[in-house]
Amino acid sequence: MGDIAKDVNSKFKDNKTKALINILYTANWITAKQNTFFAGFGISPQQYNILRILRGANTPLSMQVVKDRMIERAPNATRLTDKLCAKELIERIPCENDRRVVHVQITKKGLELLEEISDDFNDDWLGEITEQEAEQLSDLLDKLR
Repeated sequence: MGDIAKDVNSKFKDNKTKALINILYTANWITAKQNTFFAGFGISPQQYNILRILRGANTPLSMQVVKDRMIERAPNATRLTDKLCAKELIERIPCENDRRVVHVQITKKGLELLEEISDDFNDDWLGEITEQEAEQLSDLLDKLR
């Protein structure tokens, strides 16, 4: 089991400071693991998020809707979609009513890529946490926000 005080070689003035540092440290740890995992599929975690949003929508979405649904509200969502378009994982569809609006939808190739990526990949990172502990952690994080 990890110990944030040992991991960062530091003492904390109180438990709230320790908790905040632990959240930040753990977020970076998860991000690094995700970056490594998704690199094997040629995409980033943010691109994976966009693909999942589009798969779940079952209909083309405007870029604004995609941005609103993203876990990490990336200001670079357009650049992310550019890369996904270049890889032919999504496609752009001009809006008939408003030329300023562009819709995006997942392609067959994008759906096939998602099929390759197990939905259970996060389970390995949460393996030591029980369902009850996961619920408690989620509730605490919701409370924090």
